[in-house]
Amino acid sequence: MNIATPVQNPLIKQFNEIMPLAFSSATVGTTGLVIVDEVNGFATVGAGYLAPPSPNAQVTRMIEETDRLAKAFTASKRPILAFLDTHVPGKAEPPYPPHCEAGTGQENLVPQLEWLEKDANTTLVRKDCINGFVGSITPQGNNRVVDWVNEKKLAEILVVGICTDICVMDFVLTLLSARNHDMMPGLADILVYEPGCATYNLPRETAEQIGLGPTAAHPREATHYMGLYFMASRGARLVEAVTVAA
Repeated sequence: MNIATPVQNPLIKQFNEIMPLAFSSATVGTTGLVIVDEVNGFATVGAGYLAPPSPNAQVTRMIEETDRLAKAFTASKRPILAFLDTHVPGKAEPPYPPHCEAGTGQENLVPQLEWLEKDANTTLVRKDCINGFVGSITPQGNNRVVDWVNEKKLAEILVVGICTDICVMDFVLTLLSARNHDMMPGLADILVYEPGCATYNLPRETAEQIGLGPTAAHPREATHYMGLYFMASRGARLVEAVTVAA
């Protein structure tokens, strides 16, 4: 198992013993790539309340792997959909502090992925809530993700992004239900690429010191693992290596 969470962490070791994760490799075929919220407000150091306060190896790896996959996908003319968390200034999204407000720059793709904004194979979807599937519902009632999957006749979706246990997980779980509800008849599998996912770290003592209380604690290794576990338990396939055929 090639996972970013260190096995020396006793909690992760216990997780591994009582609810292990299974990883496989994948060669993509009729596959679309979904990138979840790799924007400055979540992934650029010092860019906002929810951005990393200092360089983080997991986030760096996520961006590098996403960039590598996206370039391979677009080179082979495969479709990409990128969610960009974007909020109306002053409109709260409980329980989180203000973040990714329109016009701040936090809502834009990280510098390494800015090229996607002009990529002919990429569809950008700005969302105003945690769940990208819900955020894709238009005023007319259709869903941009469903339309994208059906128009591209996708059999698989490969998902990367941040945070593993929040926006990525919510999107994947809802997508699995939508698939099972036959909203996308051709969609067979949802794959989650672990090296392309990341989440944030907020130790309990820090949460208490800044006045959020102990229940706001968010230990990165445990929450990353739990996000992967719940996605896999609902039917997503976890992958640790991806080959993009020409």
